[in-house]
Amino acid sequence: MLLRQAFTVSLRRLLVLLTALGLLPLALLGVWGLHLVGEYQQREQERALLDQARALSSAVDAELDAAVAALGAIGRTPALAAGDLPAFHAFARSQMAAQPEWLAIFLSDTRGEILLRTTAAYGEPGGPVADPASLKRAIDLYQPVAGSVARGKGGRAAFPVRVPVENSLGRDYILSAIVKPGRMLRVLERQQVPDDSVIAIMDVSNAIVARSRGQKTAVGTPVSPSLAQLMRTAGNEAVGRTTTLDGDAVTTGFVRSRYGWSVAIGVPTAGLAPASLQGLTFYAAGLAASLLACLAASTLLANRIVRTFRNLGEGTAALGAGQPVAVAPSRIVEIVQMQEALQAAALQRDAHEAERSRLLASLESALEDSRAAGQVKDEFLAMLGHELRNPLSPIVASLDLMDMRGEASSARERTIMRRQVNHLRRLVDDLLDVSRIASGKLQVELSPVNLADIVRHAVTAFPAVRVALAAPDALWVRGDESRLTQVLNNLLSNAARFGKDSIDVALDSRDGMARLLVSDDGAGMSAAMLERIFDPFFQAPQPLARHTGGLGLGLAIVRRIVELHGGSVKAYSEGEGKGSRFEVWLPLGDAAQAGPDAAVAAMPARLDVLLVDDNYDAVVTTAALLENMGHAVRVAATGEEAIAEAARQAPDVAILDIGLPDMDGYTLARRLHGADPGLRLVALSGYGQQSDVAQALEAGFALHLTKPATLDDLARALTAA
Repeated sequence: MLLRQAFTVSLRRLLVLLTALGLLPLALLGVWGLHLVGEYQQREQERALLDQARALSSAVDAELDAAVAALGAIGRTPALAAGDLPAFHAFARSQMAAQPEWLAIFLSDTRGEILLRTTAAYGEPGGPVADPASLKRAIDLYQPVAGSVARGKGGRAAFPVRVPVENSLGRDYILSAIVKPGRMLRVLERQQVPDDSVIAIMDVSNAIVARSRGQKTAVGTPVSPSLAQLMRTAGNEAVGRTTTLDGDAVTTGFVRSRYGWSVAIGVPTAGLAPASLQGLTFYAAGLAASLLACLAASTLLANRIVRTFRNLGEGTAALGAGQPVAVAPSRIVEIVQMQEALQAAALQRDAHEAERSRLLASLESALEDSRAAGQVKDEFLAMLGHELRNPLSPIVASLDLMDMRGEASSARERTIMRRQVNHLRRLVDDLLDVSRIASGKLQVELSPVNLADIVRHAVTAFPAVRVALAAPDALWVRGDESRLTQVLNNLLSNAARFGKDSIDVALDSRDGMARLLVSDDGAGMSAAMLERIFDPFFQAPQPLARHTGGLGLGLAIVRRIVELHGGSVKAYSEGEGKGSRFEVWLPLGDAAQAGPDAAVAAMPARLDVLLVDDNYDAVVTTAALLENMGHAVRVAATGEEAIAEAARQAPDVAILDIGLPDMDGYTLARRLHGADPGLRLVALSGYGQQSDVAQALEAGFALHLTKPATLDDLARALTAA
């Protein structure tokens, strides 16, 4: 019998694919090599930029050294050494002719008072001190100092160079020269840099002294904020990305000089590209040409092999028909061997063994298909749960909004809707739980719990059915509170669907075991049904209308959870129409140690909440719900929008969906937490497995909520903030 394969591939395509796979490592290696070369080139360019900045810094230091040397020579004049200030004033004025870049010479004492200046006659008042900070620094350090650039009353820009001097009488002075920025501008003009670059010299306060562009307007102004940030955080020298005062993006290398001044050289960022586009283009073209050549060669070879296989197929058909087998000669050793084997099979064929081999091959394929189908089923159920929870979220939020508004006219309809939404949510949870049971991933976290309290809470919260409860004040077991609540909810839901008027719930203890009984007076079960009642997807026969609903998963989940607690569950019925009884047995445990009463958390004050979800209905209804709770809410549909909103104004709490269109919620959480470590992050997702919760906590989330979130969930998420 001819078996049709689900997927086939031609030999031609297979050879082409093998050729491409063979070239792939070479392609990746080449791209990686080009990347390394590009990074090396970029490092070298940045090093060269930094070397150029160092050279310029040395030139600036040399200019300042020259001014210091000139001042030092003036300060060593005999007139000043003898304390003859009128004679020194005349000498200083005569020296101004030799310094065309100087505007004036000042002499100050160590108290900061100006004794004389060359721009006024001797004996006239000294006037205010320009750049008193540099004068104080020169007095305190008693060493040469280059001050900050400033504009005088006439609008001329200048900067002071100050040198401490001492006369023969032991008196200290500070001799200052007021220098035009043009002296430093000529230092820049001597540098050989590209026309599209920008060079600047800054004083100790990061104000521009000289700049290769717009010197007249730039002198005395602060550098761009990005360059100031780089200089503030990078130490004495660094290379980084900045923006010029003209708004151009540049790569800047800066170096701080010995006098505390700085020089910066910025070149267009495009000029320091990390990879060569031309090299990548040539490499891609060569790779494409190689691939085309291999494609042609593999096609020619495949054509010859295909013809030979076709001939072998004809020979095989002749063998099956009982006709003589004739095969064309071939130069391929393996094909010749196949031809010989085919001819031998025509003489020595064992039909029974051939059939058995085919059956074994078919069985192995069927087993593999079954395993693959099981994996696909599990993945489908997980995705189905996520997709079903997403629309439930805006529905639950809308119901909560209507409840908060207290619209009495729709109270009955809201009760019906909430009951059906809770039913749908239980169905989704049951689907996911049965998937975890099938894969062995369903887990419980055991701790001392009061089973009597769990039973009372579950019965009280169960709507629309009269439940008679008999339970002691306390009955302690070691269990998982949420899972035991799920057991009781499933049993009550089952009794409500198949019962008539009432449900009886009883809790007691016997022989070291806690016994929980849930009984109803409804449809009952036959003996055949009792044998299969705990099987997944098994359901009692129902009319076409299926008024009882369900997927046949609740009792299967009950049995597994109870077994994980070391207990057992059994079902009893006297027959159809005589009701059903379910007994759950759990080992008794020690009572929990009494601890301090938990403080009741006060409702939080008005918070700024950032809500991120690409589901429009969900984000609108949840935002309205949070606003009704008294909070300010901002919404975003993508990760980038959320980052922009957080940068514009830091929120108190960020509630993030995990499945976003441009980045997942875990990446967004790490970026938001990196920008604001104190931000409280809450995950609100349709994925609710244990691994999803663990991954959310690792990403920086303080809390993981599974859609649809209730009012209590949202209040709990915001209260901790």
